Amino acid sequence: MHISRFRHAVAAASIAATTLLVAACGSSTSSAGAGGGGGAAKAVPAADVTSKVAVDGAARALLPKEVQRSNQLTLGTTQVTGTASLPHAGIEGGKQVGLDLDIRAAVARKLGIDWKVDTGTFQTIVPGVQNGKYQVGQANFGVTKDRLQVVDFATYLRDGQSFVGRSGLPVKKVRTLQDVCGLKIATSPGTTFQKLLQSEQAKCAAAGKKPYTVQYFADTAPIYLGLQNGKVDVYFGPTLSLKVLTSKITGTTFLGEVTHTPVGFVTAKKSPIAPALVAAVNDLIKDGTYQRIFDKWQVGSSVIDKSALNPAPTF
Repeated sequence: MHISRFRHAVAAASIAATTLLVAACGSSTSSAGAGGGGGAAKAVPAADVTSKVAVDGAARALLPKEVQRSNQLTLGTTQVTGTASLPHAGIEGGKQVGLDLDIRAAVARKLGIDWKVDTGTFQTIVPGVQNGKYQVGQANFGVTKDRLQVVDFATYLRDGQSFVGRSGLPVKKVRTLQDVCGLKIATSPGTTFQKLLQSEQAKCAAAGKKPYTVQYFADTAPIYLGLQNGKVDVYFGPTLSLKVLTSKITGTTFLGEVTHTPVGFVTAKKSPIAPALVAAVNDLIKDGTYQRIFDKWQVGSSVIDKSALNPAPTF
């Protein structure tokens, strides 16, 4: 999954539909509530839910000795601007905010370390973890068979693959990819969304339906404009971000989630850092910090009961 491509999706929160139309091609805005496409944007949550997290000695002991001496881990992640990538990550008042930021801040406190953060692109982070540039990667990476061959996962949330459609479509709900046969689909290249669409495309013809067509965009701004002007019927993207963004973009509707995926930090294969991350997340679940973070960002449906090392992939 990929969230950073949302960063230029909208330009300024407004109650006017015309402003929202223009916003689809600008820079990011504050997050709006999930219910009202024409309402005023809600303030970005600002509650402090991580500063009182205490070190978990057992989790820290799992870290390599050199990390325990330096008290630092290098983290590769994607750059975001504005708040269009929320609830995962964004910039508000010149500061980084978001669910992912709170999770990693809490994990750092549990482990007694600081993050040395370096930004890359979604496509470069996993290779950067493989070659040692980053000790940990975080960019809403879903657990897949292909990724498990090259990195280890320490899970911390559940996200999904969902569809947003333009208003007026005859399709009102999407539960499987066969529900979008015959439609013009937009998505991001090099993602789980592309993989799913390619693997399922032949099923439309097998069911006697017209195949869907897919257009790939590296940024979401043209996708949302395409939904507005009818050049795109539906957009296939990450559930959490789509639910937030459709509340702000007039003329779009959340159609449903077709599958879900555990999401986690990634490390090099067989790295002792991954078990330490798992232990830290599980202690956050145990002490209630984890739930407070998800409640802050109003995404309680995405919690997991327990962090896992390399769980079975969805696909």
